Formats: sequence, structure tokens, C-alpha cells
Amino acid sequence: MLIVGIIFVVMGIWTFTTPLTSYAALSIVFALGFLINGITEVVFALGNRDYNWGWSLALGILSAIVGILMLLNPGITMATLPYYVGFTLLFRSISGMVTAYEMQEYGILDWGSLMVNAVLGLLLSFILLWNPVFAGVNVVIWTAVTFIVLGCYTIYYSFKLRKLNKMMKED
Repeated sequence: MLIVGIIFVVMGIWTFTTPLTSYAALSIVFALGFLINGITEVVFALGNRDYNWGWSLALGILSAIVGILMLLNPGITMATLPYYVGFTLLFRSISGMVTAYEMQEYGILDWGSLMVNAVLGLLLSFILLWNPVFAGVNVVIWTAVTFIVLGCYTIYYSFKLRKLNKMMKED
């Protein structure tokens, strides 16, 4: 999960620093990001089958499928990129909210930070889905912010999983 978070943050920073890069190149980068994220999430889910792994597996498969579809159809990808990003962020944010709640039940004290990041991602997904023309015009900025927020959440979450894993091994 840490690697996935770092990939999202790097993608967000890259998107901010190269705003004049062609939209077509951006769609290919996103497609590869979705594909790599999907593969790593599936690997993570399969490696953690003892701990509520179904959502991670489903999101990983969804991300990989979206990545493949985006690579195969770059023209369609450019037209629908705000929807791809918006719906994926929506599903991941809902999953993040559920995960934050689960962390609370395990006694992780700062589960609220996970929840705040997930809710922020949810709000950004609604902006992308609510007005795709606006999102299309500003996709570079919104996507950069979205990936950085998602990356920060995933990095933070990976450290919490590590802490939880250590706690469970102590019991």
C-alpha cells in the first residue's frame, strides 16, 4: 500500500509541474497509473486474505480493468477522463471511510485522519462527476490534487496497517 500511495503522490506532483503537457499524454499516464495501482492492489489483497480483503481485491480488479480500457481507447479516454477519475475516487473514498471506521473499532486513536482524507476524496469525486465540462477544463489541477490526496491517504493508511499488524502479532 505504501508503494501505491507514493505512486499517487508522484503522479499528482508530476501533473502539477507539467500543466502544458498534452492531454493525450496525460491520459496515457493515468491509464498506466490505474493499471499499476490495480495490479498492486490485487497483490496486496491476495496477500492479506485474513483481514477483510474483499474490497481491496474488487477495487484492484476495477482499477486494472479501467487502466486497460484507457490504454486501448486513448480518444475515448480523453473525453471521459473526468468520469474515470471521479468514479474511481468515489469508490476508493467510500472504501476509505469504511476502513477508517474499522480502524476505530480496532482502537487506532487517529482513525479520524483517515476519515477526513476519505471524505475529502469523496468531495473531490463529486466535483469531478457533477460538472465534467468544468472538470475537463481543469482536469490537470483537479487530478493532481485528487492523486495527492489519495496518495497521502494511502501512505498514511499503510502505516496504520503496519501498526495494526504489529498489535495483532503481540496478542
